[in-house]
Amino acid sequence: MGNALRFLYGECCSKPITTGSGGGNWANQQQSHGHHGVSTSTGGVSTLGRDIHQFELTSQVPEGLSKHVVSSKKAQANWYGKLSEAWAQAVPPPKSPEEVSTFVINTLKRHKKVDVEGLLSFYGLPLTQPAVEVTTGQAPPVANGAKYELNTLPVDEKAVADGDTVTVYVSTLNPREAACVPQTVQQAAVERAKARAQKNYTKADALHKQITDAGYRMLNIRNEEILARKYRIRLRGIDAPESAMPYGKEAKEELIRMVVGKSLKVLIFDEDRYGRCVGDIYCNGVFVQERMLKKGLVWHYGAYDKRPELEKWEKDARAKRIGLWASANPEKPWEIGMEEESS
Repeated sequence: MGNALRFLYGECCSKPITTGSGGGNWANQQQSHGHHGVSTSTGGVSTLGRDIHQFELTSQVPEGLSKHVVSSKKAQANWYGKLSEAWAQAVPPPKSPEEVSTFVINTLKRHKKVDVEGLLSFYGLPLTQPAVEVTTGQAPPVANGAKYELNTLPVDEKAVADGDTVTVYVSTLNPREAACVPQTVQQAAVERAKARAQKNYTKADALHKQITDAGYRMLNIRNEEILARKYRIRLRGIDAPESAMPYGKEAKEELIRMVVGKSLKVLIFDEDRYGRCVGDIYCNGVFVQERMLKKGLVWHYGAYDKRPELEKWEKDARAKRIGLWASANPEKPWEIGMEEESS
């Protein structure tokens, strides 16, 4: 038995066991120990250690776990086998609930997210990896002076509103996102997966509405359900024609061709009056605003962005009379009052 498991089992055996799920006792635990019969302090840590040790002796998983996960007993046994192997090699051993939660997530990261979350909930452990604390009091620097960086899931075609606005989703497995997912959203995601497994789609749809109302969504990525946070992005430094204006359709179609089905890097600099994040978007290393300007499909929004390279790319497109610059005097959306909030 490795150092980590010795620690966990030692903690369990050196104190009176008042919480836990192993040995068939979970159903008899007092409600004061939390929603799943395990306290959110170190009780869940020691109980998990005890259950892993019990699995090594009997090859049996805890009674009651199946109420919190969707996978079979055989799959559950596989988890405990992996956890036992990993804990035997852990140096130093995880001690706090947060450390043990992170260890479980990393060990079982190839398994269904809903099962990992169900397992953690069963022991009263944190459902997400804790954020890394920044002791300087300042966030780490991001390229070009941006406030923060987003790395998105693949973009859906319906997410492109027009030539300068796109909705993106970021997985909550991302450490930055994991630190701020509301507990109600996490629990709704777990309960929704159980409802779908039971083919209770009415309940599953109601839970998903709860998730989307909070600014999140369950996305199916490569046959895996992923909880993701929604961000509406206004492309920084450019302004596209509105849909009813000349080249409005072409601008939207070009943005769709560039980003749909791809994961994006988004550098966020600000927020506009509509609550959209204002940022630079990169797709497979290509700066999206640069491509849109060079193709003559958008204006450089010089009133708000003074970057000389954007101004140059617009001038080059004007000189070549491509895109909207085929007209001697194309309509400007900010002058005719057509700039509206994109849905």
